[in-house]
Amino acid sequence: MNNILVPIGTSPDSHQTLQYGVDFAAEFGAKVYVMDVFNVTTAVGSLANVEEKVAKSSKEHLKEVIDQVDTKGVEVKMATYNGDIIDGLKSINKELGIDLIIIAPKSNDIQEELYLGNTSGRIIKQTEIPTLIVPKGTVFKPAKKILTAFGSGILKRSSILTPLIMIKNKFRSEVSLLLVKRPGYTEDDLKVNTALMDLSSQLTITENGTTYLGVTEYFQKEHPDMLCVFRRKRGFFKKLWEKNTIPKSEFFVKIPLLVLSVKKD
Repeated sequence: MNNILVPIGTSPDSHQTLQYGVDFAAEFGAKVYVMDVFNVTTAVGSLANVEEKVAKSSKEHLKEVIDQVDTKGVEVKMATYNGDIIDGLKSINKELGIDLIIIAPKSNDIQEELYLGNTSGRIIKQTEIPTLIVPKGTVFKPAKKILTAFGSGILKRSSILTPLIMIKNKFRSEVSLLLVKRPGYTEDDLKVNTALMDLSSQLTITENGTTYLGVTEYFQKEHPDMLCVFRRKRGFFKKLWEKNTIPKSEFFVKIPLLVLSVKKD
């Protein structure tokens, strides 16, 4: 794990998420890129240096956030982008190769009832970069127990598991697997990929309407330090997929949530 990206919004708590990202990166010897996105369209006849001024202001904002963090020797670099955040993430990923995005559950949204706001929801929905959602105020600690939940044991490619494997190996985590048999499941769904099975000797199979409901039912039994799910249009976020915002009444966990790339579609 070499490059970790922490998008910074307007939240006054941004430094908390960045501190977690820095602490996490320190464990892996990774670099941290702090990113701010703005949207300036310069019309004909307007000041040519408007974008330059906004970019400068954006960098000053990033510096203020970084100054609130104990960087612990971790290399922290700033990145700004004029345009849509998803385009910005794809651009910086193409340029640098981002191994992990670390975000807070809600960003740039004053509706406190939301688990994922519009920005964080779009990052989860519209990118394939592994993402770690860290509840605000969470102080970094090694994840000793990781619950990995899925509705199908089929993997598009084993490399999808790389972030989880790296975390497991670094922290010597105990990984438990939860396979949720959902309505309409196939026998192939029950064939768990060998790379996934290699992560754990503990596989629990349960039946429920969705993977999400299976997790909420099983969660209290395991008391994990981290939850890991897969980003699929018909997977964990099935009932939540049509919208970018996700209310806490529909989904809420108080531990870091690792969302891995698309499995199959």
